[in-house]
Amino acid sequence: MAQLNNSGPLAGVRVLDLTRVLAGPYCTMFLGDLGAEVVKVEQPGVGDATRGWGPPFAGGESAYFLCVNRNKKSITLNLKSPEGIELLKRLAACADVLIENFRPGTMERLELGEKELRAINPRLIYASLSGFGADGPMSDVPGYDLIIQAWGGLMSITGMPDGEPTKVGVAIIDLVAGLMLGNSIAAALFAREKLGIGQKIDTSLLEAEVACLINAGSNYLIEGKVPGRWGNAHPTIVPYQSFQTADGFVVVGVASEGIWRRFCRALNRDELAADPRFAQNANRVENRIALISLLAEIFVTRDTDSWLHLLNQTEVPCAPVQTIDKVFNASQVRHREMLAEVDHPTAGTVRMAGIPVKFSATPASIRLPPPLLGQHTEEVLISWLGMSAAEINELKKNKVV
Repeated sequence: MAQLNNSGPLAGVRVLDLTRVLAGPYCTMFLGDLGAEVVKVEQPGVGDATRGWGPPFAGGESAYFLCVNRNKKSITLNLKSPEGIELLKRLAACADVLIENFRPGTMERLELGEKELRAINPRLIYASLSGFGADGPMSDVPGYDLIIQAWGGLMSITGMPDGEPTKVGVAIIDLVAGLMLGNSIAAALFAREKLGIGQKIDTSLLEAEVACLINAGSNYLIEGKVPGRWGNAHPTIVPYQSFQTADGFVVVGVASEGIWRRFCRALNRDELAADPRFAQNANRVENRIALISLLAEIFVTRDTDSWLHLLNQTEVPCAPVQTIDKVFNASQVRHREMLAEVDHPTAGTVRMAGIPVKFSATPASIRLPPPLLGQHTEEVLISWLGMSAAEINELKKNKVV
């Protein structure tokens, strides 16, 4: 299909971004990648806390901040001043979407809640993201990803069976919540085309966490048995885990009986496929200990590359356990353009993960590097509000921006 334009599917959508740290900024970066004009509102002289979350730093900006704030313009705005509040209202009147992740009630206390802003702009999509939800007995409890991973059950099922509960290696609930919110905003924009008006979207890290429990949560709801930690194994598929080789680790996913037979062939152990203890997945789950012990003895006899060659030859899903440097240098990652570079005003060329979704007609793109604090204040106030240089200088003088 021919490309219709190079601006992205959300080109022309204006997003007012009042979020900090990870979940909200990941959401707004997603919208920016899809073509939206994202204006990040930050506190003068301070900015998003993640600007200081390092080392490492590049050009005075933390790697953490750089990874989730491309395709955004930064303005500074003092929301502790009446003038700052009034300016935000004027910006909201021009926006299609406003996203905030303050504690529930904060925006309402500032008279910037959904009712106030949608009275000014009925077409506004007003999106709120919190730790535990906008209402309920825990609505005022602060919630970072780590807190939610613990409270919401994910840590209880992550880690080795004889080890301590473990968080996921990245802030996975922040990322999932951000993506869920981004998808919901896109859906609300689509609904606005039919309804003519905007709406409020409200979600939380806790709700994303509970939704992510998927089969572990379903197993408990159906069976009533509290799940534990399985390490790299799977509670209902065997073998579906890592094995130590002569020089590292390999993971295999034997998720069907056809794969099981091919797996046994790759191991040169066809008799295992005929063994009634292992013939069907249910049998393998029941006799997990005996089977895994046997397989462990087999896998340590060859190096990782040898096993990958044999397993791939017989079309058994498998992979080495790779470090991140190998991931970013892998030919498949490069081919799929998942390593990108962008020129930054102080850090020079910054490498970052690419855009994970490809559109044939309206491609997403990286158009802007992560912004310096307040870098686009004048530009946005002029283009959105038509303010003069004299008016902007007065705002600077009064420390409003």
